[in-house]
Amino acid sequence: MNRPETTEYGAHYQEYIAQVPDGDIQELLRTQLKATTELLDSLTEDQALFRYAEGKWSLKEVLGHVTDTERVLSYRLLCIARGDQTPFPSMDEHLYVSGANFDALSLTFLLEELTAVRQATLALLAGLSPEVWLRQGTAAGCNTSVRALAYIIAGHDLHHVRVIQERYLAAQP
Repeated sequence: MNRPETTEYGAHYQEYIAQVPDGDIQELLRTQLKATTELLDSLTEDQALFRYAEGKWSLKEVLGHVTDTERVLSYRLLCIARGDQTPFPSMDEHLYVSGANFDALSLTFLLEELTAVRQATLALLAGLSPEVWLRQGTAAGCNTSVRALAYIIAGHDLHHVRVIQERYLAAQP
């Protein structure tokens, strides 16, 4: 599977797609899940509630955000893959986080939820024929392909794992 062309996604997704290394996108998504869960599963509940600055999300909220975003992007991927041309609006990430109360959930639960969502994404991708990966629909006002959405999911995860390592784990007392 080749990387998506810039005509297959909105410019605001370039940062995420650029972070994705060359190679099998499905294998990357599998290895990402393992790496992310290994990075976080040894944290205590107090460490998972850490915020590196006033007004920033807790680590639990970041994890919940990554999961919610993948769920939304995967739904868009499903619809476009099946030929649904209904345009998808932008996602208000702050609304999703403020409406979820992730801090009240255990870190174990949040990691299990991430695993379930990623496994569902992988199962969806595994069933796609090669021509389906090139189908396009409209998301957040831009033409978006199925393969671009897979890359955006991977890049979004990479972005937030880097933020977790640099701003959360490195700053833990």
